[in-house]
Amino acid sequence: MGCPIRIVRRAAWTVALIIGMSVMEFAVAQSGAPAIDESGSTLMYPLFQSWITAYRQVDEKLQIRAAAAGSGAGIAQAIARQVQIGTSDAYMSDNQAMANPHILNIPLAISAQTVDANLPELRGSSLKLSGPVLADIYSGKIRQWDAGPIAQLNPGVRLPHNSIVPIRRADGSGDTFIFTQFLSFSTADEEDATGYGKWGDKIGYGTTVNWPAAPGILMVSSNQQMVDTLAKTPYSVGYLGGSFQAGADKAGLITAMLENQDGKFLLPNAETITSAAAELTPRTPADERLTLVFAPGADSYPLINYEYAMVADQQPNQQTASAISNFLLWCIAPQGGSVASLLDPVHFIPLPTAIRARSEIQIAKIR
Repeated sequence: MGCPIRIVRRAAWTVALIIGMSVMEFAVAQSGAPAIDESGSTLMYPLFQSWITAYRQVDEKLQIRAAAAGSGAGIAQAIARQVQIGTSDAYMSDNQAMANPHILNIPLAISAQTVDANLPELRGSSLKLSGPVLADIYSGKIRQWDAGPIAQLNPGVRLPHNSIVPIRRADGSGDTFIFTQFLSFSTADEEDATGYGKWGDKIGYGTTVNWPAAPGILMVSSNQQMVDTLAKTPYSVGYLGGSFQAGADKAGLITAMLENQDGKFLLPNAETITSAAAELTPRTPADERLTLVFAPGADSYPLINYEYAMVADQQPNQQTASAISNFLLWCIAPQGGSVASLLDPVHFIPLPTAIRARSEIQIAKIR
Protein backbone atom coordinates (compact mmCIF):
# COMPACT_ATOMS: atom_id res chain seq x y z
CA MET A 1 0.00 0.00 0.00
CA GLY A 2 2.99 2.28 0.63
CA CYS A 3 4.45 2.04 -2.86
CA PRO A 4 1.80 4.16 -4.68
CA ILE A 5 2.24 6.92 -2.11
CA ARG A 6 5.98 6.98 -2.74
CA ILE A 7 5.39 7.07 -6.49
CA VAL A 8 2.96 9.99 -6.20
CA ARG A 9 5.34 11.87 -3.95
CA ARG A 10 8.26 11.26 -6.32
CA ALA A 11 6.11 12.45 -9.23
CA ALA A 12 5.30 15.64 -7.33
CA TRP A 13 9.00 16.33 -6.77
CA THR A 14 9.58 15.76 -10.50
CA VAL A 15 6.84 18.23 -11.48
CA ALA A 16 8.25 20.80 -9.06
CA LEU A 17 11.70 20.49 -10.57
CA ILE A 18 10.33 20.67 -14.12
CA ILE A 19 8.59 24.00 -13.43
CA GLY A 20 11.77 25.43 -11.94
CA MET A 21 10.96 25.10 -8.24
CA SER A 22 13.90 24.06 -6.08
CA VAL A 23 13.66 21.13 -3.69
CA MET A 24 13.81 23.58 -0.79
CA GLU A 25 11.06 25.76 -2.26
CA PHE A 26 8.90 22.70 -2.86
CA ALA A 27 9.42 21.56 0.71
CA VAL A 28 8.40 25.00 1.97
CA ALA A 29 5.27 24.96 -0.18
CA GLN A 30 4.35 21.48 1.02
CA SER A 31 4.91 22.30 4.69
CA GLY A 32 2.96 25.55 4.53
CA ALA A 33 5.93 27.53 5.87
CA PRO A 34 5.77 31.13 4.60
CA ALA A 35 8.18 32.57 2.07
CA ILE A 36 8.99 36.21 1.30
CA ASP A 37 10.56 37.55 -1.89
CA GLU A 38 12.28 40.95 -1.78
CA SER A 39 13.61 42.80 -4.80
CA GLY A 40 14.68 46.33 -5.60
CA SER A 41 17.26 48.79 -4.29
CA THR A 42 20.87 47.80 -4.94
CA LEU A 43 21.77 50.11 -2.07
CA MET A 44 19.64 48.08 0.34
CA TYR A 45 20.74 44.70 -0.99
CA PRO A 46 23.82 44.32 1.26
CA LEU A 47 21.72 45.22 4.32
CA PHE A 48 18.95 42.80 3.34
CA GLN A 49 21.50 40.01 3.04
CA SER A 50 22.66 40.74 6.60
CA TRP A 51 19.07 40.96 7.82
CA ILE A 52 18.15 37.61 6.27
CA THR A 53 21.06 35.89 7.97
CA ALA A 54 20.35 37.48 11.35
CA TYR A 55 16.60 36.84 11.18
CA ARG A 56 17.13 33.09 10.95
CA GLN A 57 17.80 33.22 14.68
CA VAL A 58 14.30 34.65 15.15
CA ASP A 59 12.39 32.47 12.68
CA GLU A 60 14.38 29.65 11.14
CA LYS A 61 11.42 28.42 9.07
CA LEU A 62 10.77 31.65 7.19
CA GLN A 63 12.31 31.66 3.73
CA ILE A 64 13.42 35.12 2.55
CA ARG A 65 14.98 35.64 -0.87
CA ALA A 66 16.56 38.97 -1.87
CA ALA A 67 17.44 40.38 -5.29
CA ALA A 68 19.14 43.59 -6.42
CA ALA A 69 17.06 44.86 -9.34
CA GLY A 70 17.05 48.63 -8.77
CA SER A 71 14.54 50.82 -6.95
CA GLY A 72 12.35 51.37 -10.00
CA ALA A 73 12.01 47.61 -10.44
CA GLY A 74 11.33 47.18 -6.74
CA ILE A 75 8.40 49.59 -6.87
CA ALA A 76 7.04 48.05 -10.09
CA GLN A 77 7.33 44.49 -8.79
CA ALA A 78 5.57 45.37 -5.54
CA ILE A 79 2.72 47.01 -7.46
CA ALA A 80 2.45 43.97 -9.75
CA ARG A 81 2.57 41.65 -6.68
CA GLN A 82 5.56 39.85 -8.16
CA VAL A 83 7.32 40.20 -4.80
CA GLN A 84 6.05 40.61 -1.26
CA ILE A 85 8.55 43.40 -0.49
CA GLY A 86 9.80 45.86 -3.07
CA THR A 87 12.65 47.99 -1.75
CA SER A 88 13.47 51.48 -2.93
CA ASP A 89 15.61 54.48 -2.05
CA ALA A 90 12.76 56.58 -3.44
CA TYR A 91 9.18 56.85 -2.28
CA MET A 92 6.41 56.32 -4.82
CA SER A 93 5.54 59.38 -6.89
CA ASP A 94 2.22 61.12 -6.33
CA ASN A 95 0.83 59.53 -9.50
CA GLN A 96 1.99 56.06 -8.44
CA ALA A 97 0.58 56.50 -4.94
CA MET A 98 -2.80 57.68 -6.21
CA ALA A 99 -3.01 54.81 -8.70
CA ASN A 100 -1.94 52.23 -6.09
CA PRO A 101 -3.35 53.27 -2.71
CA HIS A 102 -2.95 49.69 -1.45
CA ILE A 103 0.84 49.92 -1.55
CA LEU A 104 2.45 51.11 1.68
CA ASN A 105 5.71 53.12 1.63
CA ILE A 106 7.43 52.02 4.85
CA PRO A 107 10.80 53.51 5.89
CA LEU A 108 13.11 50.87 7.40
CA ALA A 109 16.31 52.87 7.92
CA ILE A 110 18.15 55.99 6.81
CA SER A 111 21.06 55.98 4.41
CA ALA A 112 23.38 58.48 2.77
CA GLN A 113 24.61 58.83 -0.77
CA THR A 114 28.10 59.92 -1.72
CA VAL A 115 29.68 61.58 -4.73
CA ASP A 116 32.99 59.92 -5.58
CA ALA A 117 35.73 60.81 -8.03
CA ASN A 118 38.74 59.03 -9.50
CA LEU A 119 41.50 61.65 -9.42
CA PRO A 120 44.85 59.81 -9.37
CA GLU A 121 46.88 62.94 -8.53
CA LEU A 122 44.70 63.76 -5.53
CA ARG A 123 44.36 60.39 -3.82
CA GLY A 124 44.40 60.94 -0.09
CA SER A 125 43.34 64.56 -0.54
CA SER A 126 39.98 66.22 -0.03
CA LEU A 127 37.66 67.49 -2.73
CA LYS A 128 34.75 69.92 -2.34
CA LEU A 129 31.78 69.92 -4.68
CA SER A 130 28.40 71.65 -4.68
CA GLY A 131 25.02 70.91 -6.22
CA PRO A 132 25.27 73.70 -8.81
CA VAL A 133 28.76 72.55 -9.87
CA LEU A 134 27.59 68.95 -10.19
CA ALA A 135 24.56 70.12 -12.20
CA ASP A 136 26.90 71.91 -14.59
CA ILE A 137 29.15 68.83 -14.83
CA TYR A 138 26.22 66.57 -15.68
CA SER A 139 24.88 69.18 -18.10
CA GLY A 140 28.19 69.36 -19.97
CA LYS A 141 28.88 72.99 -19.08
CA ILE A 142 31.88 72.22 -16.84
CA ARG A 143 34.27 69.97 -18.79
CA GLN A 144 37.64 70.13 -16.99
CA TRP A 145 38.56 69.29 -13.41
CA ASP A 146 40.47 72.57 -13.04
CA ALA A 147 37.58 74.69 -14.33
CA GLY A 148 36.97 77.92 -12.44
CA PRO A 149 33.84 76.88 -10.48
CA ILE A 150 35.58 73.76 -9.11
CA ALA A 151 38.82 75.64 -8.41
CA GLN A 152 36.89 78.28 -6.44
CA LEU A 153 35.53 75.57 -4.15
CA ASN A 154 39.01 74.07 -3.68
CA PRO A 155 41.54 76.90 -3.10
CA GLY A 156 45.11 75.68 -2.86
CA VAL A 157 44.35 72.31 -4.45
CA ARG A 158 46.23 71.52 -7.70
CA LEU A 159 43.36 70.19 -9.76
CA PRO A 160 44.31 68.23 -12.91
CA HIS A 161 43.64 69.70 -16.33
CA ASN A 162 41.80 66.60 -17.51
CA SER A 163 38.36 66.10 -18.96
CA ILE A 164 35.68 65.07 -16.49
CA VAL A 165 33.95 61.75 -17.18
CA PRO A 166 30.51 61.87 -15.54
CA ILE A 167 28.86 58.52 -14.80
CA ARG A 168 25.13 58.05 -14.24
CA ARG A 169 22.70 55.21 -13.70
CA ALA A 170 20.86 53.88 -16.76
CA ASP A 171 18.26 51.87 -14.85
CA GLY A 172 15.33 53.08 -12.79
CA SER A 173 17.35 53.98 -9.73
CA GLY A 174 16.57 55.40 -6.31
CA ASP A 175 20.12 56.73 -6.31
CA THR A 176 19.26 58.77 -9.40
CA PHE A 177 16.12 59.98 -7.61
CA ILE A 178 18.19 61.24 -4.65
CA PHE A 179 21.02 62.71 -6.73
CA THR A 180 18.72 64.57 -9.13
CA GLN A 181 16.72 65.92 -6.19
CA PHE A 182 19.98 67.36 -4.84
CA LEU A 183 20.72 68.97 -8.21
CA SER A 184 17.16 70.31 -8.42
CA PHE A 185 16.92 71.69 -4.88
CA SER A 186 20.41 73.19 -4.76
CA THR A 187 19.96 75.08 -8.05
CA ALA A 188 16.39 76.23 -7.38
CA ASP A 189 17.38 79.92 -7.10
CA GLU A 190 19.86 79.97 -9.95
CA GLU A 191 19.56 82.13 -13.03
CA ASP A 192 21.73 80.97 -15.92
CA ALA A 193 21.66 82.60 -19.34
CA THR A 194 23.43 79.62 -20.89
CA GLY A 195 20.40 77.40 -20.31
CA TYR A 196 22.12 75.05 -17.88
CA GLY A 197 20.82 76.59 -14.67
CA LYS A 198 17.73 75.63 -12.73
CA TRP A 199 18.11 71.87 -13.09
CA GLY A 200 14.71 71.35 -11.49
CA ASP A 201 12.90 73.39 -14.15
CA LYS A 202 14.73 71.80 -17.06
CA ILE A 203 15.47 68.22 -15.99
CA GLY A 204 13.77 67.61 -12.66
CA TYR A 205 14.15 64.51 -10.53
CA GLY A 206 13.02 60.91 -10.55
CA THR A 207 14.24 57.34 -10.68
CA THR A 208 14.77 58.10 -14.36
CA VAL A 209 15.15 61.54 -15.95
CA ASN A 210 15.81 62.95 -19.41
CA TRP A 211 19.53 63.50 -18.86
CA PRO A 212 21.36 66.19 -20.83
CA ALA A 213 23.72 64.87 -23.49
CA ALA A 214 26.94 65.65 -21.61
CA PRO A 215 30.01 64.74 -23.68
CA GLY A 216 31.72 61.52 -22.58
CA ILE A 217 29.04 60.52 -20.07
CA LEU A 218 29.00 56.82 -19.13
CA MET A 219 26.07 54.71 -17.92
CA VAL A 220 25.88 51.86 -15.41
CA SER A 221 23.03 49.79 -14.01
CA SER A 222 23.82 49.22 -10.33
CA ASN A 223 25.84 50.55 -7.42
CA GLN A 224 28.42 47.80 -7.90
CA GLN A 225 28.81 48.74 -11.54
CA MET A 226 29.21 52.35 -10.46
CA VAL A 227 32.09 51.40 -8.15
CA ASP A 228 33.72 49.24 -10.82
CA THR A 229 33.40 51.85 -13.56
CA LEU A 230 34.66 54.67 -11.37
CA ALA A 231 37.63 52.53 -10.33
CA LYS A 232 38.73 51.80 -13.90
CA THR A 233 37.99 55.26 -15.33
CA PRO A 234 40.48 58.00 -14.35
CA TYR A 235 38.99 61.49 -13.92
CA SER A 236 35.45 60.14 -13.59
CA VAL A 237 32.80 61.21 -11.09
CA GLY A 238 29.62 59.45 -10.02
CA TYR A 239 27.04 59.05 -7.27
CA LEU A 240 27.03 56.02 -5.04
CA GLY A 241 24.89 54.49 -2.32
CA GLY A 242 26.51 54.62 1.10
CA SER A 243 26.47 50.84 1.57
CA PHE A 244 29.11 50.58 -1.18
CA GLN A 245 31.53 53.00 0.47
CA ALA A 246 33.97 50.24 1.43
CA GLY A 247 34.37 49.37 -2.24
CA ALA A 248 34.94 53.01 -3.13
CA ASP A 249 37.59 53.33 -0.43
CA LYS A 250 39.33 50.15 -1.57
CA ALA A 251 39.42 51.48 -5.13
CA GLY A 252 41.14 54.68 -3.95
CA LEU A 253 38.25 56.93 -4.90
CA ILE A 254 37.84 60.36 -3.33
CA THR A 255 34.55 60.92 -1.52
CA ALA A 256 33.66 64.57 -2.05
CA MET A 257 32.66 66.94 0.71
CA LEU A 258 29.29 68.31 -0.37
CA GLU A 259 27.94 71.80 0.24
CA ASN A 260 24.76 71.94 2.32
CA GLN A 261 22.11 74.67 2.56
CA ASP A 262 24.21 76.62 5.07
CA GLY A 263 27.25 76.63 2.79
CA LYS A 264 29.21 74.07 4.85
CA PHE A 265 31.07 71.24 3.15
CA LEU A 266 30.44 67.92 4.89
CA LEU A 267 31.12 64.22 4.59
CA PRO A 268 28.47 61.68 5.60
CA ASN A 269 28.84 60.22 9.08
CA ALA A 270 26.50 59.27 11.89
CA GLU A 271 26.42 62.85 13.20
CA THR A 272 25.79 64.68 9.92
CA ILE A 273 23.22 62.11 8.75
CA THR A 274 21.40 62.18 12.09
CA SER A 275 21.40 65.97 12.08
CA ALA A 276 19.79 66.12 8.64
CA ALA A 277 17.18 63.51 9.59
CA ALA A 278 16.29 65.40 12.76
CA GLU A 279 15.59 68.56 10.77
CA LEU A 280 12.90 66.86 8.67
CA THR A 281 11.47 64.26 11.05
CA PRO A 282 8.68 66.63 12.19
CA ARG A 283 7.63 67.17 8.56
CA THR A 284 7.24 63.48 7.73
CA PRO A 285 3.56 62.79 6.85
CA ALA A 286 1.52 59.78 7.89
CA ASP A 287 2.26 57.96 4.61
CA GLU A 288 5.98 58.72 5.19
CA ARG A 289 6.63 59.83 1.61
CA LEU A 290 9.12 62.64 2.19
CA THR A 291 12.52 63.57 0.84
CA LEU A 292 15.35 64.21 3.28
CA VAL A 293 17.61 65.63 0.57
CA PHE A 294 19.21 69.06 1.09
CA ALA A 295 17.82 69.41 4.61
CA PRO A 296 18.40 72.70 6.44
CA GLY A 297 20.85 72.94 9.30
CA ALA A 298 24.54 73.78 9.55
CA ASP A 299 25.50 70.18 10.39
CA SER A 300 23.18 68.45 7.92
CA TYR A 301 24.75 66.29 5.22
CA PRO A 302 22.74 67.07 2.07
CA LEU A 303 22.36 63.60 0.49
CA ILE A 304 20.35 61.34 2.81
CA ASN A 305 17.08 59.46 2.44
CA TYR A 306 14.64 57.01 3.94
CA GLU A 307 15.07 53.47 2.67
CA TYR A 308 11.62 52.10 1.85
CA ALA A 309 9.83 48.77 1.82
CA MET A 310 6.91 48.79 -0.62
CA VAL A 311 4.28 46.33 0.61
CA ALA A 312 0.65 45.65 -0.31
CA ASP A 313 -1.65 46.18 2.66
CA GLN A 314 -3.71 43.08 1.74
CA GLN A 315 -1.87 39.77 1.54
CA PRO A 316 -3.16 36.42 0.20
CA ASN A 317 -3.47 34.91 3.68
CA GLN A 318 -2.92 35.71 7.34
CA GLN A 319 0.20 33.57 7.55
CA THR A 320 1.97 35.60 4.88
CA ALA A 321 0.75 38.89 6.34
CA SER A 322 2.05 37.94 9.79
CA ALA A 323 5.40 36.78 8.41
CA ILE A 324 5.93 40.07 6.54
CA SER A 325 4.76 42.19 9.48
CA ASN A 326 6.93 40.37 12.01
CA PHE A 327 9.99 40.62 9.79
CA LEU A 328 9.55 44.35 9.09
CA LEU A 329 8.92 45.10 12.78
CA TRP A 330 12.14 43.26 13.59
CA CYS A 331 14.03 45.22 10.89
CA ILE A 332 13.22 48.58 12.52
CA ALA A 333 13.51 47.41 16.15
CA PRO A 334 16.42 48.94 18.12
CA GLN A 335 17.36 45.49 19.43
CA GLY A 336 16.56 43.76 16.13
CA GLY A 337 17.60 44.68 12.62
CA SER A 338 18.53 48.23 13.61
CA VAL A 339 21.41 47.30 15.90
CA ALA A 340 24.70 49.01 15.11
CA SER A 341 26.41 45.71 14.24
CA LEU A 342 24.07 45.35 11.23
CA LEU A 343 23.66 48.99 10.16
CA ASP A 344 27.18 50.37 10.68
CA PRO A 345 28.96 48.14 8.11
CA VAL A 346 26.69 49.47 5.36
CA HIS A 347 26.65 53.06 6.68
CA PHE A 348 22.95 53.14 7.57
CA ILE A 349 21.48 54.68 10.70
CA PRO A 350 18.28 53.62 12.51
CA LEU A 351 15.03 55.49 12.17
CA PRO A 352 14.35 58.26 14.69
CA THR A 353 11.90 57.15 17.38
CA ALA A 354 9.01 59.17 15.94
CA ILE A 355 9.52 57.77 12.44
CA ARG A 356 9.84 54.22 13.74
CA ALA A 357 6.46 54.67 15.44
CA ARG A 358 4.91 55.81 12.13
CA SER A 359 6.41 52.84 10.32
CA GLU A 360 4.96 50.55 12.98
CA ILE A 361 1.51 52.05 12.34
CA GLN A 362 1.90 51.38 8.63
CA ILE A 363 3.11 47.81 9.21
CA ALA A 364 -0.01 47.19 11.33
CA LYS A 365 -2.08 47.78 8.16
CA ILE A 366 -0.66 44.65 6.51
CA ARG A 367 -3.40 41.99 6.71
